[in-house]
Amino acid sequence: MADTPELLAPAGDLERVRMALLYGADAVYLAGRMFGMRSSSVSFSDEDLLEALRLTHEKGKKLYVTCNTLPREEELAALPGYLGFLQEAGADGLIIADLGVLELAKRCAPRVARHVSTQLGVINSATATALWNMGADTVVLARETPLADIRAIRANTPPELRIEAFVHGAMCVSFSGRCLLSNYLTGRDANRGQCAQPCRWKYHLVEEKRPGQYFEISEDGGTYIMNSRDMCMIGHIPELLDAGVTSLKIEGRMKSAYYTAVVTNAYRHAIDDALAGRPLDPLWLRETEMVSHRPYTTGFYFGEPGQHYAEASYFSDARVAAVVEDCDETGMALLTQRNKFSAGATLELLLPEGAPLRFTAEELRDEEGVPIADTHKAMMPFRMRLPVRAPRGCVLRIPGEKP
Repeated sequence: MADTPELLAPAGDLERVRMALLYGADAVYLAGRMFGMRSSSVSFSDEDLLEALRLTHEKGKKLYVTCNTLPREEELAALPGYLGFLQEAGADGLIIADLGVLELAKRCAPRVARHVSTQLGVINSATATALWNMGADTVVLARETPLADIRAIRANTPPELRIEAFVHGAMCVSFSGRCLLSNYLTGRDANRGQCAQPCRWKYHLVEEKRPGQYFEISEDGGTYIMNSRDMCMIGHIPELLDAGVTSLKIEGRMKSAYYTAVVTNAYRHAIDDALAGRPLDPLWLRETEMVSHRPYTTGFYFGEPGQHYAEASYFSDARVAAVVEDCDETGMALLTQRNKFSAGATLELLLPEGAPLRFTAEELRDEEGVPIADTHKAMMPFRMRLPVRAPRGCVLRIPGEKP
């Protein structure tokens, strides 16, 4: 079992960086202004990236920056300067999918660790060792790698090479994300951060001589023929650590701050339980149901994951109500609204330590202290008493019907 496994959380903005750190991430990964394989909506400006680094290092944690697109020839000239900027900024690692970028990173940012992205498709020890010899510090395994193969990869690679594997989040219908459907159908480049996710679309058959007549594809009527399930490995942390996984990675830079908080919190407790030799508390498995997700699977770790043909909907057993901005010793807090709720509502407070606290919302007041019936304005500041003092950034949520 790995001595000090790393919990690696995603961040698409500074709020999500703060959530990841508050709820127990050892490291955060994000995209800077260039060469990151996500849309610009979740890419950090230079100023925000510097602030993310400050927040992360202030907590004694690490921050990795994605440089995992495959640069075209005309883009190469900008790489050395950008890599140098990331080194001077203090980035702890670069996530790289291109051998040329790997070589440039060795020359232009030699003090920054080099992580080989899952986009390169590492599934065996020969490739992992070759990448180590080329200067990689970490390999992020392809999601298609079975657990038994990870054990063999660990046994047949240099012990200094870190092995990273995804444990939670969305899965792609194509091997290691190498899909061109979005390019062909929409002109949006899937491997340059613009995927339109056509694998989630509903498809029918159309016969050439009967235009406009749509026929179901499968005999049970399901026509989401490429829709993947989501991965959830929270029930198998001890096996992953025993197989030699160094870093456990959560997918979801485009997911909400609430998602980052809840999933990071759940896996933090699951890893701590595994390291202490305790069985997983079922509470943390239930917590993964409290975020928006498709039906879960254990991915390719134990065999084929299976598809979800019936629909492409997401499911969730809760909604975020508010985020704590400040809280005194008595529990009197200033919060920012995320979804409307009224006095008397049942709420849950997510704390970094321990189980969520369920309580009834008592008197609500606006920012000036005037009583209000509900939190009726989007992002409005308001005041209420919490059952305990809560750190800044803690999430308040509205639970579903399940206890």
